Amino acid sequence: MASKPESPTEPFKRALAHAARSLAETPDLEVVFSGDGPQLLGKRAVLPHPPRDLSGKEAARIRGLADQMALRLAHHDAVAHAKARPASPDGQAAFESIEQARLEAIGANALGGVRANLTAALEARLEKQGLTRAVATDRQSAPMAEILGLMVRERLTGDAPPDGAKALVDILRNDIEMKAGKDLDRLAAAIDDQAAFARVTREILRDLDLGEEMADATESADEDQGEDDAPTENSDEDQGEGEGEQPEGSSPQESEASDRESEAGDEEMVQSDQDGEPEESDEPPEMGDGAKPARPDTSASQGGEPLYKIFTTAHDEVIDAEDLCDAEELTRLRAYLDQQLTALSSVVSRLANKLQRRLLAQQNRAWTFDLEEGMLDVARLTRVIIDPTAPLSFKQEEDQEFRDTVVTLLIDNSGSMRGRPIMVAAICADILARTLERCGVKTEVLGFTTRAWKGGTSRDEWIKAGKPAAPGRLNDLRHIIYKAADAPWRRARKNLGLMMREGLLKENIDGEALMWAHQRIIARPEQRRILMVISDGAPVDDSTLSVNSGHYLERHLRQVIGEIEGKSPVELIAIGIGHDVTRYYRRAVTIVDVEQLGGVLVEQLAALFEEEPRAVTRTRGLLAPPPVVTPQAAKAGKVPA
Repeated sequence: MASKPESPTEPFKRALAHAARSLAETPDLEVVFSGDGPQLLGKRAVLPHPPRDLSGKEAARIRGLADQMALRLAHHDAVAHAKARPASPDGQAAFESIEQARLEAIGANALGGVRANLTAALEARLEKQGLTRAVATDRQSAPMAEILGLMVRERLTGDAPPDGAKALVDILRNDIEMKAGKDLDRLAAAIDDQAAFARVTREILRDLDLGEEMADATESADEDQGEDDAPTENSDEDQGEGEGEQPEGSSPQESEASDRESEAGDEEMVQSDQDGEPEESDEPPEMGDGAKPARPDTSASQGGEPLYKIFTTAHDEVIDAEDLCDAEELTRLRAYLDQQLTALSSVVSRLANKLQRRLLAQQNRAWTFDLEEGMLDVARLTRVIIDPTAPLSFKQEEDQEFRDTVVTLLIDNSGSMRGRPIMVAAICADILARTLERCGVKTEVLGFTTRAWKGGTSRDEWIKAGKPAAPGRLNDLRHIIYKAADAPWRRARKNLGLMMREGLLKENIDGEALMWAHQRIIARPEQRRILMVISDGAPVDDSTLSVNSGHYLERHLRQVIGEIEGKSPVELIAIGIGHDVTRYYRRAVTIVDVEQLGGVLVEQLAALFEEEPRAVTRTRGLLAPPPVVTPQAAKAGKVPA
């Protein structure tokens, strides 16, 4: 394995991750690369994949996106920001744009390299929005939030707007300077004090008639500081909606409209701190890896937290891998996986052979001697030589009781697994399926993800239903069967190549995936059932977490795990890749390097086979499906608590 050259982009990724942690002053910041584009989910920064032929301009853009996220983690207080934010949509967009300019100015003024990176990211964003080619002179259609952000950046850093955007800024510069010039000059003195900076920003918005709805909301929040501030929560829900609705393949016009309503730092950056939850300080520390979106009022629930529910299952799918792409593409993807298999197979195959020897030794390792028929016992032929009248001695191998066993591998197919983690997971699943099949142990390989980013059709129906509060899970599930337990490996081997397909890996809702895998394995006739989960993080789904509590998916995952570990005959093991899953699963292993995955899989299975199987405690009523809220029921207001 040491002889295999690493990808040219790997050194860039490592350096970028270290720099982001340092700038954010957050040693446990998780930096991953995904096709989803830039997102900040708690302490998890998701950046776009760098191209293989990385140019200086593209490298600077990606570094700029990382610097934006790091500066937000280091210098932004989400609760204070939410309390000061205006209620009007135009005011919110301008307020976000000015705050983003403050955060970037702090980094740009301190470090020249950060300044260059942020400038590259800004130019790329403006170019993508088409604002660098803007020739419009209509003041009514000019993007006020963008122009304000560029003018504040100029005040705080001394950097003029990019060449392509100067004409855009000049459309409204004179009007803004006339109405709010004095207050704009006050921003520089308050750059290091977010609260003071927000107060000056509110004055600027009032000067420009963008904060007409803000005063009442702010006064109400100040009067009821110890209570839930409904305006903040509502504005957060709206913001989460604006950031999460844009589907893949949306038009540039839709993108630009969404950008004006979202944070001005980057139109694709989905900020999961969502700036609007007074309860955020009460979160347990372990929530660092999950998203922290806006939280609706859950006081109506008896237990303080609503039960896990599903808005609609109409668009969920359980699909065979071969149905997700044509046979030609599947053959090509499998060929690519086979190329990678040659570099990893030697080590993993040795471990697989070790597992096979252990299993076969357990199945046949007892003999009965001195029988009248069977296999001739040559060790006792001396009896015949000494006494020719003595009968021949025979022996027979006895099958030790070895329970019929089925093993399910449930593989996280989320976007953060993209690259080497998903490749190694596919290779290990391939080798284990072959090994266990030779030992008479049936193996099932499953994957879980979502059909779309940020909600898909489920979210569209929720919006059409009037956006009822606390809708529950709000995305379309995609559960994939790569290899059924009864399917021979030779027929399913091509399917594992599907994990290499670009665009397959999206978001992960682990609790329901675990329920699905458990329901499949519990229905098997084998006496012993083993379920292995391979994941690299906590459950994250932007759409669901933007309209429910920040730990909604994680809490459901813990409930499902508790049911299986406490009441089910299924033996559950988890392997975390770069993420501590021991806080969820009773029996779990965390690995730092994906190269360890093969060895850990084999060793865990071998150790488990040497133990006595678990006794069945109770299966009746185990893991009842969550309630489903149909769009029709939502429109009628019939949402289960």
